[in-house]
Amino acid sequence: MRFSALLFAAASLTAAPPFVEKEDIFPLNVQHNHGSSIVELPNGDLLTCWYRGSGERQADDVAVLAARKKKGAKGWSEPFVLADVPGFPDTNPVLWIDGKQRLWFFWQTIVANQWHTAVTQIRISRDYVRDGPPKWDSSQALFLKPRNIEERVKEAAVRFADGAPAKFWERMIERAGDKYFSRMGWMGRAKPLQLPSGRILIPLYSDGFSFSLTAISDDHGETWFASEPILGGGGVQPSFARRKDGTILAYMRDNGPPPKRVLVSESRDNGETWSFAADHEMHNSGTGLEVQRLKDGRWLMINNDTERGRHRLTLALSGDEGRSWKSSRALEHDLRPERASSFHYPSIMQGADGSIQASYSVVLNHLPKGEPRETIRHARFNTEWIEAGNRQ
Repeated sequence: MRFSALLFAAASLTAAPPFVEKEDIFPLNVQHNHGSSIVELPNGDLLTCWYRGSGERQADDVAVLAARKKKGAKGWSEPFVLADVPGFPDTNPVLWIDGKQRLWFFWQTIVANQWHTAVTQIRISRDYVRDGPPKWDSSQALFLKPRNIEERVKEAAVRFADGAPAKFWERMIERAGDKYFSRMGWMGRAKPLQLPSGRILIPLYSDGFSFSLTAISDDHGETWFASEPILGGGGVQPSFARRKDGTILAYMRDNGPPPKRVLVSESRDNGETWSFAADHEMHNSGTGLEVQRLKDGRWLMINNDTERGRHRLTLALSGDEGRSWKSSRALEHDLRPERASSFHYPSIMQGADGSIQASYSVVLNHLPKGEPRETIRHARFNTEWIEAGNRQ
């Protein structure tokens, strides 16, 4: 007992002190600022992007902006344009560093002001440690033919017949058989996952279907093919995590009817086919989430863990590859009973020093109409800070 106590004391002395730091990337803005993604570059700089405009898909002035925080700097650079197709909304940007240390940037251009008319565009750069936009080595639009979508949708219509009106599934079957509708509108939201084989999986979804799927590349992004759809009760905006046994889990926003839960699906063939999505124990208010595997093997999820509203943004840790989530702590929580602020659409990644970097949308709903009230917030914290929440 004495030896165990000494070991516990030694571990306590070597554990890092909990910390959390927050800052707004730019001052409160009158336009809509949303859908951020954050990445740490190999030189230690941080790069964040988001979309800004007078609306979302229905506003043709929406562009993707970015800002850089150089290693050791106290603040972020002025925002600069990362992508802007003139006259069309550009939305849902994602940043990611692959195994070759290339920077990936992909986003959606909305062709006809409806989400189901989105076209995903991908750019890749090896020269991105510079002020302003990176120098892009390649650029392509991502076109996919969802594998076996008609057959799978018909199976889902039988499986989930009690969860949605028959007319809904009739409409989904009709859309699945329409080449234009089934091939358009596949959008990204969370970071890709690269497998030990080098295979790259981009998590995608369609608001036209409220389904998800995977874009798959076995040649480092030169060519792509689609998985079968991930079907269930409205699972969209998937984020992937891989277990040691090779099983890949997709955690998804709940775009279906109440009760609102995180939806989960599994793939045992490297992302090509997926189980029907099932409710997770965690609440989700129909908002985006992200999951990352940390260097110590634990999984970290950031999610609006409420059945309604975006006033609480919570971090959760799993030590058993997603089977349970024992530690959690709210990164943001507005307790106002009315006009509570919103903290949502987060992005997370782990830096070289082990700390976690997060970015997310902030809307201060209690401010008078017409005043600047939106920004993208950056938070840096460690896992000890999350675990300390359990002791409060």
